Amino acid sequence: MERVIAYIDGFNLYFGLKSKGWKRYYWLNQQILVQNLLKPQQELVLTKYFTARISGPADKQKRQTIYVEALNTLSDFRIYYGKYQNIPRQCDRCGFEDEVPNEKMTDVNIAVELLSDAFEDRYETAFLISADSDLVPPINRIRTLFPRKKVIVAFPPDRFSKELDKYANASFTMGRAKIAKSLFPPEVRKADGYVLKCPERWKPSEKR
Repeated sequence: MERVIAYIDGFNLYFGLKSKGWKRYYWLNQQILVQNLLKPQQELVLTKYFTARISGPADKQKRQTIYVEALNTLSDFRIYYGKYQNIPRQCDRCGFEDEVPNEKMTDVNIAVELLSDAFEDRYETAFLISADSDLVPPINRIRTLFPRKKVIVAFPPDRFSKELDKYANASFTMGRAKIAKSLFPPEVRKADGYVLKCPERWKPSEKR
């Protein structure tokens, strides 16, 4: 079997789902998603998920916390955190100045893990879910130093990068059917018995 490690750019995937209006798929089991995208001869040995704790309204923080706790119930699954940094912003019309939070470090964290796992020979194929072109340099280096290893890019919905498409061994855009088959059940039980429930705003409805 061909060993696969998955590297998931959490916010890139989230904003792809958001731009498509697919809120009903936010309660996504990232590990099952990858397994549904792999070929029969490929074996998922580890999933690495990259995100950052949001600094927004309390209700959004709560939903993210519930989701991260659900992800933490998965085996062979690791979460890597970046951070938010406030970036100055000025209105072109009125000159009003404020700050907006900007997620940092995810691309660096992914690059480090991609290269480290390649050097330690932990995979034959790296499976990357992202459309961030900043990840071209580590992909290019992996293909140069380890020509027998492959990097496959799965673009999130409504996301694409010509640069990643050019340098990856192969790429494709995830379809709705695969995503729809990869959700957590409505309730997820933690090891201590506590039950996590899909946030109400993420549940399917005719309006969503």
